[in-house]
Amino acid sequence: MGERRYAIIGTGALGGFYGARLARAGRDVHFLLHGDYEHVRDHGLLVESVEGNFTLPKVSAYARAADMPACDVVCVCLKTTANHLLDELLPPVVGARGAAMVLQNGLGIEDRVAGIVGADRVLGGLCFLCSNKVGPGHIRHLDYGFITLADYDGAGRPRGVTRRMRDIGADFTAAGIRIHFADDLVLARWRKLIWNVPFNGLCVVHGAPTSQIMADGPTRRLAAELMREVAAAARAASGRVIDEDFIQGQLADTRKMAPYRPSMLLDCQAGRPMEIEAIFGAPLRAARAAGCPTPHLEALYQQLKSLDASE
Repeated sequence: MGERRYAIIGTGALGGFYGARLARAGRDVHFLLHGDYEHVRDHGLLVESVEGNFTLPKVSAYARAADMPACDVVCVCLKTTANHLLDELLPPVVGARGAAMVLQNGLGIEDRVAGIVGADRVLGGLCFLCSNKVGPGHIRHLDYGFITLADYDGAGRPRGVTRRMRDIGADFTAAGIRIHFADDLVLARWRKLIWNVPFNGLCVVHGAPTSQIMADGPTRRLAAELMREVAAAARAASGRVIDEDFIQGQLADTRKMAPYRPSMLLDCQAGRPMEIEAIFGAPLRAARAAGCPTPHLEALYQQLKSLDASE
């Protein structure tokens, strides 16, 4: 593919961090912004990071997707609550031979993008990143940052590690972003839900960072039970197996991470809609369809729905 041109659709805590790292490494990156477009256009991006602070004083910033150039890799970094905008945003930006890389949380989200750009032009990326947007053009990176990258198959089959995964992965690696390759996107999505379901959900319900969830015995045990329900749903709905060792590893990693307020907690506290359907509703519906009981997930889903600003 040669020198790839990147688009960041949604320059928030995630898109701003990864896009800024790519641009700092010399990649041609174009950023779609909303509320802070004028600030970033005039002042650039500021990234405070545990791996070193840096500023991009000049960025290619856009307020409209229609004004952006066609790109080889379009990183979809919007919250899933804004995915109704993708029909308008993606067609002008995905180049003739370009691909859309879906860097979002949830289950089945690539299907929506595939319906717009074609199934053969979609990849999924699972971002393990503790990062918040704390002001206009201002990203604060607290911990982690690696991406698990997998190719999409419309029938839900493993695709293996493809050439385009390696090409894109090389760009991210050169920008200091660790890339893990996965041959099965469906399994990778379920594995990410093992963390996202308990910690996004419980942090919202308790109004607390991850450190407080882990410090309280009953809540920590509830997190573990939610993880086991997600694993059971993955097996029942898709035949994917997630073992107890993986669950214990996720708990151990969370215990070691810096105290973190997930984006869903920040959205709730700011009165913004939360990504409930992609992260909780989709796996719950898959479990129901497979006849797999998930009572803790069901209860958490209903609690979150009652708190959601979009209801």
